[in-house]
Amino acid sequence: MDNLDLQVLRTAAGWRAESRGVVLGTITRTWGSAPRPVGSLVAVRDDGLIAGSVSGGCIEDDLVAQLRAGSLQLGRPTPLRYGVGAEEARRFGLPCGGTLELMLEPLGPQSAVDELLARLTRGERVRRTLDLASGCVTLADAAPGVDTLVLNETELISHHGPQWRLLVIGAGQMTDYLARMALALGYGVTVCDPRAEYADGFALEGVTLTRDMPDDVVTAFRPDGATAIVALTHDPKLDDLALMEGLRGAAFYVGAIGSRVNQAKRRARLAEHFGLTDAELNRLHGPVGLDIGARTPPEIALSILAEMTAVRYRAAGARPEAGCVAAT
Repeated sequence: MDNLDLQVLRTAAGWRAESRGVVLGTITRTWGSAPRPVGSLVAVRDDGLIAGSVSGGCIEDDLVAQLRAGSLQLGRPTPLRYGVGAEEARRFGLPCGGTLELMLEPLGPQSAVDELLARLTRGERVRRTLDLASGCVTLADAAPGVDTLVLNETELISHHGPQWRLLVIGAGQMTDYLARMALALGYGVTVCDPRAEYADGFALEGVTLTRDMPDDVVTAFRPDGATAIVALTHDPKLDDLALMEGLRGAAFYVGAIGSRVNQAKRRARLAEHFGLTDAELNRLHGPVGLDIGARTPPEIALSILAEMTAVRYRAAGARPEAGCVAAT
């Protein structure tokens, strides 16, 4: 689940607390061009107010129109498919392609949205199972690394909470920007800094701070293919310890701040003192981030996350396609 969908759940819960009727839509299948991935959420309030998105606006407009026509007075979860054929394109005036299927779910006490939000606030990964006959929801711990959505004849199973993880070495000003942006992109963020002069002043809601030594933190973190490690201290005694362990692991992204000259010196140190191979050293992104001419801390944070995103999608062998989906 990304941060956009977490905000949809929070908004829907707020509407429910005001005794408003809410229908939650979950993308369960896509074919062809689709602007949001499977599992993305949209919520529609009983007066037509929308939270979240599943298209470029065409589907949301149709949902509001159906609500005002009385078609969304649902008693149980109901699938709704939007497609693209010549007739549908003419009907909706939409030239773009693709097919998308939503599961529309009327929210109520049986939906367990408040409990789900409480667990997500604690940083937990949660499996949500929706019974399609009754609309009742059960919550359970999600297995590590599982992020699939399963729809069968009787239930819809979705996984929520941060799947992607970011470990930042150093609690300086740039880390604040990087952590905030990473949270918005759905990362679970941990910051490591054993230096009291930096760690004592660092506090950011939703971010875990540890004062242990970086090599111990990386080892305990058990980096996997959904993990990124970024070293930002400019202190070789700290950055190199993290990089030594990170480059030997399975993290999809390992980066370090510093000029090209300093990166060359770092590579030499890692090879000489820690025995890293050329293949391991070639995994290092340094200077960290895309070259966008960034100068300020927020610009550099943006360049880092842009590069992480590009590497992440290349590693998955997929690239999202832009565009909207016509409705039927």
